[in-house]
Amino acid sequence: MSLQIEPINTASTSSDRKGKSVVSHSRKRTKIPKNARSFQHNGTFPSIAEVIMEKEPIAPTTLEDTDIRASNGDNNDPSWVREPGETTEAMIERLGRERPKMFSSIWSEIGFVFSISMSQILAEYFLSGFIVIVPTLAKSLHINQASATWPASAFSLTIASFLLIFGRLADMYGGYPLYVAGFAWLALWSLIAGFSNSGLMLNICRALQGLGPAAFLPASLMILGCIYRPGPRKNIVFSIYGACAPIGYYCGIFFAGLTSEKISWPWFFYVGTLLSVITAFTAYLSVPSDIKQKREAADRPNMDWPGAMLSVSGLIMFTFAIIDSSHAPEKWATPYIYGLFILGSIFLISAGYVECYQAPEPLLRSSLFKVPSMPGLIVALFLTYGAYGIFLLYGTFYMGTIMGASPLQIAAWFTPMAVGGCLISTFSGFILHLLPGTILILIAGASWIVAPLLFAIAPEQATYWSYVFPAMICATIGVDITFSLTNIFITTSLPANQQGLAGSVIMILLHLGIAVMLGFADVINVYMEGKGMRESFKVVFWFEVACAGVALLVLVGFVKIKEAKSDLTVEEKRALESSGGEGDVALGVESAQRNGGEGGVELKSGV
Repeated sequence: MSLQIEPINTASTSSDRKGKSVVSHSRKRTKIPKNARSFQHNGTFPSIAEVIMEKEPIAPTTLEDTDIRASNGDNNDPSWVREPGETTEAMIERLGRERPKMFSSIWSEIGFVFSISMSQILAEYFLSGFIVIVPTLAKSLHINQASATWPASAFSLTIASFLLIFGRLADMYGGYPLYVAGFAWLALWSLIAGFSNSGLMLNICRALQGLGPAAFLPASLMILGCIYRPGPRKNIVFSIYGACAPIGYYCGIFFAGLTSEKISWPWFFYVGTLLSVITAFTAYLSVPSDIKQKREAADRPNMDWPGAMLSVSGLIMFTFAIIDSSHAPEKWATPYIYGLFILGSIFLISAGYVECYQAPEPLLRSSLFKVPSMPGLIVALFLTYGAYGIFLLYGTFYMGTIMGASPLQIAAWFTPMAVGGCLISTFSGFILHLLPGTILILIAGASWIVAPLLFAIAPEQATYWSYVFPAMICATIGVDITFSLTNIFITTSLPANQQGLAGSVIMILLHLGIAVMLGFADVINVYMEGKGMRESFKVVFWFEVACAGVALLVLVGFVKIKEAKSDLTVEEKRALESSGGEGDVALGVESAQRNGGEGGVELKSGV
């Protein structure tokens, strides 16, 4: 069913009784469907759906004291009002390329993108770099090998366990306060971690460190998802955001190697503290505040505390049991291991029951799983990011212990991931609106199989250029295309009041996938130690190949993603879906034809 409308012809300025300037729009008469949805203006500019439908009458709007409510948040200018003679297709394309009006200049937008992108850099910095300093740190603090995995795992486990809670808090109170507070918290506990004098103190600091990224990671994606409309500009910004992950990973390895060899391990935390303080300050100045908007929102969600407590407790106990099982005295036969595993499973099942049948506003809304291709994508991403974590940790172990590389040499060997990640992520921002996402994500999935396969088949005297270098290239193709593409897909598929949920889901899949799959990889590694370290590592890499292979099969069978073109937001599509009928045409607007999971409105010019 299509609507036939004509473009806006004129816009004029006049004065009201108090002498204030007002804008009024005149247009040719259009035939409006009888069952078209009624829009309320209340002294505001019309929504983009109204502009597309060109419904009459539109009340004059006072330029002073105007509250512009565009779909991507408050704006200071009604830029989405169609220009004279502009078709709907051209208008939506223009909106997808324009700088959001809350940024007064390109420099303010650059400052904002820098502040938001630092969330990726610092999260990866503390994730990757810590792996490199573990041997030095364990020796300094007298941490035995069985306990050395916990300081590394505690960080990711805390992030994964609390992401849903902080994502909901961001939807309730705004992404801005959580983003700034998250970096302030990370700076505090990074500083304290540098003064650790025991393994217990270090474990506590690492766990509390994780609360910072758990707050600012979903907030960062929420802020980006709310500010940028679907279109090329959003693709570029999200690609820059994704490119910062390999940069952060490389910086973490580099500074960890540098401080371990040349200075002392606490300086790894001090450098991270300084970067966190700088980011908190720049974010405070450059990130638009959404506190008032969230406080006044009619659809503001509430916290599901029973579901939150059950899910956090269940995730911690379940993952702890998996990670620690390989180092427990009697492995899985150890009472506290199977006890925590069973109890954690019960808590997670209970959380699922509460979320599905009891909670009025569940943390994981059912609407998320109703988005076409979303269930399959969630499974594939969990396996893909789990494989990513195995590649990073065991790739580092293999290069250091089997190939004899020093910490600084390992950092140099990871350079292709950093450089390639920047190039691929940035370049993908310019092609995501041209190529179907399905093709790109299948290329990424195939690359993920090749990367660990090269380590699995590497001979004993393998060289860097023959095996490690091509593995790094394949790994960066896999992770950077996947991260940028799926971030855009998930944030575009959910409405503005669920962008915190979108950010939480993305980061949960990343960090929980890493934590759980590293636990299974550790179990495999320990059980295969009798065959020698090199052979046990190879079995782990084959396990990673299997994870990546299953993920690729899921992508082939269950995931379809279209081009990330300029499009209407979820709210605008819903407004058009509620309308229908026939009319005389200047332009036809197809009612929300969902395609490839992302959903979209096909706009066909009838001129």
